[in-house]
Amino acid sequence: MEYLPVEVIGNILSRLGAARDVVIASSTCQKWREAWRNHLHTLMFNSNDWPVYHELTRSRLEIIVTQTIFQTNGLHCLSIIMDDVDEFSAAPVIAWLMYTRETLRQLHYNVRTTPNINILEKCGRQRLEVLALAHNTITGVEPSYQKFPCLRSLSLSYVSISALDLSLFLTACPKVEVLSLVSIDIVMSDPQATMELTSNSLKDIYVEAISLDKIILEADSLEKLHLKDCTLEVFELVSKGSLSHLKIDDVSVIHLDIGESAEDLEIVDVSNFTIMWSKFHHMIAKSSKLKRLRLWGVVFDDEDEAVDIETISACFPQLSHLSLSYELRETALHYGSQDSFQLENVVVLELGWMVIGDLFSHWVAGLLERCPNLRKLVIYGVVSETKTHEECHTLANFTSFIVRLMRKYLHVDVQFEYE
Repeated sequence: MEYLPVEVIGNILSRLGAARDVVIASSTCQKWREAWRNHLHTLMFNSNDWPVYHELTRSRLEIIVTQTIFQTNGLHCLSIIMDDVDEFSAAPVIAWLMYTRETLRQLHYNVRTTPNINILEKCGRQRLEVLALAHNTITGVEPSYQKFPCLRSLSLSYVSISALDLSLFLTACPKVEVLSLVSIDIVMSDPQATMELTSNSLKDIYVEAISLDKIILEADSLEKLHLKDCTLEVFELVSKGSLSHLKIDDVSVIHLDIGESAEDLEIVDVSNFTIMWSKFHHMIAKSSKLKRLRLWGVVFDDEDEAVDIETISACFPQLSHLSLSYELRETALHYGSQDSFQLENVVVLELGWMVIGDLFSHWVAGLLERCPNLRKLVIYGVVSETKTHEECHTLANFTSFIVRLMRKYLHVDVQFEYE
């Protein structure tokens, strides 16, 4: 160990991450202390890493953090996750940010202060590439002054910000590629609650637990859109067609429009969502490059609707992974009047159900016939803890049916996943 260069020791200490572990390791010898001071590039303070953090007084904790940070030079990544301890005074936190901001590339900041600190003012116009803020309030964004010219990833969680300030903040990040918005409190001046976001560089956006009337996202380079646990009346995406991954999970939206962005879609993953098949299919019908389609736990707006397998075969010739789970009705067994269509490229088929029955058995058999090159079949089901004799009998019949059925498909790997 004595022959290790201090730069290598600095990398070792940086991989430890947690501040307490770094301090202990750096006390090994003079060489390690030098590596800590001059070659440490990652430092993390997390109140969950060390129970003693919760036992210290606010002033004592502020002193420990201050002394630890001020003994370093050239930090690249600073993480301060202290949301479940007492609020800090603003002065020492400002000192931490001012001391490190010229060399920082990543800042993960979840600190409650009194009074609130304007993070954008302290960290703007520097070389930050990753910024993750939580449990903070952002007001009065000035994009001409508070610029983030190098920022590529922005994450806001449990942040209070107006729709206008969020739009201006995005404008101040001309190179941002990844945006995550989780449970943010959108302060609206307009009672119609419309949020408009524009970015020419954005490639990946994740939106979770947000309720608004309308979101308009203009992002010509967007490749991935993920909406989760949101309540929206309207979501509109304006893009030039680079979207390749669309994921919707437990979202309530009246009007979803991805415009001309569907042509390059390769993955569509929809779960716990109410759809009108005709409108949904129309939205993704031009996705001739689609390779993965997952419709899981979806509910049809019209009781007589079902996923049209023949249409899927015709529109998505490159489809290789198909996952379906929804309430089955007799219409689900309709595959078209002729037997000519096939899902030629599907190699993985995942099927799920909430209720075991003959309908599901026939549905599985019908889909297997349509997948001549299938290599893997995964069946998902829900089995109640308290099972009646009738339920056990039904499950046994289903198992026997699948065993007999798969004798025709010995080349297919079959797996069962029960909850």
